[in-house]
Amino acid sequence: MSDVILRPEIIQTPRGAQDFGIIEKPLTVFERLYNQVWLRKTFLIVVLVIAWELYARHLDNPLLVPTFTDTMEAWWSGIVSGVIPARLVVTLRMLLTGYALGLALAAVFVTLAVSTRFGTDLLSTLTSMFNPLPAIALLPLALLWFGLGAPSIIFVIVNSVLWAVALNTHAGCTAVSETLRMAGQTFGLKGFRYVTKILMPAAFPAILSGLKIGWAFAWRTLIAAELVFGVSSGSGGLGWYIFENRNLLDTANVFAGLLTVMAVGLVVEGVIFRTIEIKTIRRWGMQH
Repeated sequence: MSDVILRPEIIQTPRGAQDFGIIEKPLTVFERLYNQVWLRKTFLIVVLVIAWELYARHLDNPLLVPTFTDTMEAWWSGIVSGVIPARLVVTLRMLLTGYALGLALAAVFVTLAVSTRFGTDLLSTLTSMFNPLPAIALLPLALLWFGLGAPSIIFVIVNSVLWAVALNTHAGCTAVSETLRMAGQTFGLKGFRYVTKILMPAAFPAILSGLKIGWAFAWRTLIAAELVFGVSSGSGGLGWYIFENRNLLDTANVFAGLLTVMAVGLVVEGVIFRTIEIKTIRRWGMQH
């Protein structure tokens, strides 16, 4: 019979938190401030404004590059006089109309594409043809078809929104897992209900990306169209405001119009779309 080897008992001495080093370290004031996205972006904007002011003062040619202070004075004068708000209302009205029509048409095309093979082929063919085509290139045709007025600009906005949104939405829908698809089919969902109940929520990150891209395309196309032809019913939008002041060699007002365009972009991207993102895909755990 072999000897039995007894294993000595191991007795661990309880340790305090100080024996493990630093477990939790409070953030410094700089780290807490740096974690604020809005503060970082504000800092970047301030840096750009300072660089603009210094360069404009060094150049000393208001006709080429006015200073930031002169631009802000022109911008505030346009706000107080009501010229910039009136032009902004005209631009936003056309933008919202064209954007809404583009989204509606995109929904129709995507519904057909995810429901039938014919719809898939149709959407693939049309996006291959029209998505690479600059929407502003259709403006001469739009002027022939719809004449001088807002419908021509709305037509090119719809074209800029439609294909970008439809392409991203369809890509998101095709990326939905088979498990979710079979779950929807098990519950008897077909057609429009299948798209809205299963595909759209699962593909919403791609849909939101498409909405952002469509908005950016629409905004750029609208301003460019107004620069070429922006008078509708006796009043032009922001693009036409920029064009008019360029003809008058009032560069400060040109920069004021450009600042208004950029300010609208910052509000839409940083407030509207970010709020939608926080309330949906981040809340659902689909994005970090």
